[in-house]
Amino acid sequence: MRTVDLIQKKRDGLELSTEEIQWLIDGYVDGSVPDYQMSALAMAIYFRGMSTREISDLTMAMVHSGDEIDLSAIPGIKVDKHSTGGVGDKVTLILAPLVASFGVPVAKMSGRGLGHTGGTLDKLESIKGYKIEVNQEDFIKQVQETGIAVIGQSDNLVKADKLLYALRDVTATVDIIPLIASSVMSKKIAAGADAILLDVTVGEGAFMKNIEDARILAQTMVDLGKAVGRKTVAVLTDMSQPVGRAIGNRLEILEALEILQGKGREDVSEFICELAQIMLSLANVEKSLEEVHQHLVNGAALKKFEEMVVAQGGDLDDLYRSVQVSHQVDVLAEEEGYISALPALEFGLFAMKLGAGRAVKTDELDYETGIVFHKKVGEAVSPGQAIATIYANENISENMLTNFRKNVKIEAERVNTKEILEIIS
Repeated sequence: MRTVDLIQKKRDGLELSTEEIQWLIDGYVDGSVPDYQMSALAMAIYFRGMSTREISDLTMAMVHSGDEIDLSAIPGIKVDKHSTGGVGDKVTLILAPLVASFGVPVAKMSGRGLGHTGGTLDKLESIKGYKIEVNQEDFIKQVQETGIAVIGQSDNLVKADKLLYALRDVTATVDIIPLIASSVMSKKIAAGADAILLDVTVGEGAFMKNIEDARILAQTMVDLGKAVGRKTVAVLTDMSQPVGRAIGNRLEILEALEILQGKGREDVSEFICELAQIMLSLANVEKSLEEVHQHLVNGAALKKFEEMVVAQGGDLDDLYRSVQVSHQVDVLAEEEGYISALPALEFGLFAMKLGAGRAVKTDELDYETGIVFHKKVGEAVSPGQAIATIYANENISENMLTNFRKNVKIEAERVNTKEILEIIS
């Protein structure tokens, strides 16, 4: 085979065979297929797409390109969860211990944030001492003993995806369904869970800007999971505004603790309880929403989160400390009405400029900075009321405040919101 012939074949809208896809992925991992040819193939896929069979073959070729985790030593049905990314997305921090508090093992490998999207690992690393690099043996032992672990992905897991994602990121080929689906599902399949919940975010703060594309992506990933014997459900969730109140690593840890103590915003708590109910159902544990919510109120979920933090070297005293910044600036409303929009992308980028996110992978994070919203979409405001507080280690200029305010949309009529838009199983 020749790589150039396969690029031309896909460029012309033809299907690649199973053998051709495997040959390309093997060659890319061993270096015989160079970056410039793989980027040409990615662009051909971007414009020509892939059939369901091609996506399945690509996914499994990537799974087999590195280590595959065997979780069979952990008793019970192991469940995992993945989000396609968003702003203020601290869901895993609450959802994983909440599910584990019912005796369902959660063995999860998470990722870092890039650009306007936050990463679960970055949030956890804002806790002093928390180790995200755990070897496979210790990972399995921790889940056996505590029922939960959230760690970083091994360098040897899905090698092809690690290489291909970095390439897609710099060649404008990230937001294409076949490559997103194969990237997500190769990691989830290789990580070894028996059941998978996919949180597919929709809106201007997500990769999928409209519900039609999100539905196609979700269905593609559900089909991939089921094809290899993994119980898989996808939930389409709203990412038009940030999730919850906080954006920023330490700030999101503190909001997660509020919710785990049963004190968080009712809408976010209810949303996470709905996701937990689905994950528990995947493990054949049927619970009502009231029973799930009780584990937030009675401290069972919080206890499980603390157990995970301690098991991974985290300092419990540091876990509960407040943020440490040199500047806290309130953003005040200038008119009366209802919040009608808080564009997730714009506020994610604003927080990134404060140091809460990375423009490129090598950027250093400031774990303390970010934004806390006191008002969300659908809530009333009056002049002089605080809409949000900015936490920064640099002066917040009047120009920055003006840019912040212009993205807060206030209307006379109330807008209703809904976190879960659709469930695909």
